[in-house]
Amino acid sequence: MIKEKVILVNRSDEQIGTMSKMEAHQKAMLHRAFSVFVMNDRGETMLQQRAADKYHSPLLWTNTCCSHQRVGESNTEAGKRRLQEEMGFVTELKELFTFIYRATLENGLTEHEYDHVMVGSFNQDPKINTDEVADWKWMKPQDIKKDILEHPNEYTVWFKIIFEKFYDHISDNKPNK
Repeated sequence: MIKEKVILVNRSDEQIGTMSKMEAHQKAMLHRAFSVFVMNDRGETMLQQRAADKYHSPLLWTNTCCSHQRVGESNTEAGKRRLQEEMGFVTELKELFTFIYRATLENGLTEHEYDHVMVGSFNQDPKINTDEVADWKWMKPQDIKKDILEHPNEYTVWFKIIFEKFYDHISDNKPNK
């Protein structure tokens, strides 16, 4: 099995190299990543619960999918690839915004990512890959915001950071229907 590599970047999102995913997280190296939020026509967001066998943050709730771009892969291509791998569907994605964050995980790893946040639309049930995803659900953004406050330990550390920015973005930029 080939070890997954991440794209190391500077604070301007310019590629400066590659490194194994595990090493980048052990050394807290800034690398390119993406986070996908899928919404339905009722304004709900699809959340996934990470599989129990994940090497970090098992069984915690998070956004529809997230991962790392591969060299030569666009942000939306990467998002679509991972949606298919984890959730069993593909939809068009639109990039909303980017930002840099740093978060320490429970196992000593650190997420230090230049994150490209994207949104897509989907109105069916996913066909989850149970190696990646334990469960899924639709929730209204305001209910997610409330649940994070009431049950913060049920969500991934990065989702709590990203969701706040996503919530502010969708509140300020109501989608055109």
